[in-house]
Amino acid sequence: MIRVTENFRKIQDLLAQAAVNAERSRDEIRLLAVTKGKPVECVLEAASAGQRDFGENFVQEGLQKMDEAGRDDLIWHFIGHLQANKTKPVAERFHWVHTVDRLKIAERLSRQRPVYAKDLNICIQVNIDEEAAKAGVPAAEVPQLAQAISELRGLRLRGLMCIPAIRQGFTEQRKPFAKMRMLSESLRESGINTDTLSMGMTADYVAAIHEGATIVRIGTALFGARES
Repeated sequence: MIRVTENFRKIQDLLAQAAVNAERSRDEIRLLAVTKGKPVECVLEAASAGQRDFGENFVQEGLQKMDEAGRDDLIWHFIGHLQANKTKPVAERFHWVHTVDRLKIAERLSRQRPVYAKDLNICIQVNIDEEAAKAGVPAAEVPQLAQAISELRGLRLRGLMCIPAIRQGFTEQRKPFAKMRMLSESLRESGINTDTLSMGMTADYVAAIHEGATIVRIGTALFGARES
């Protein structure tokens, strides 16, 4: 039995310590609980402990948990690869999408976002290590895509997201996150207003926080390893 509430409190303490070490305010860092493959009971226990942001990789699984949780105070983030034929329910039900890497996907989300809903928060997924098997836009193409997304109805471009290659050691882990920070700064300097860096997971969130992460995506440390 995973002790979600106990783990949640431990993670809060660890995030606070990481913020102090990075000379940042804890309030700048948002914990995104990744519930992929976990039952809705884990969501509800974390929510009872005070967690509000939850991340799902698969559309149907996320929608089912929203319905089963039955709470309108939770914020749902889509953090998986988004196919064009799945954009409509994401545009209608989710609050954030972290994995936009094509203008086509952004345009579909824009058209399908209900007019009565608040703007959908968007992060551009960057393939920061240029891995052939990984989704994301190359860093060089980010400015053009960011400008195009910032002009779409119903969307609010919040910033950038990445899943770098696995690295060992704090110094090595910081390198791709430093590239992301500089890319984010260059966008702001060009007049594209962003405030979010979604980067860092259970194994490397401390390095990400030192390079300016504003959202860290934590699953294993909260809910235990997923079953294969």
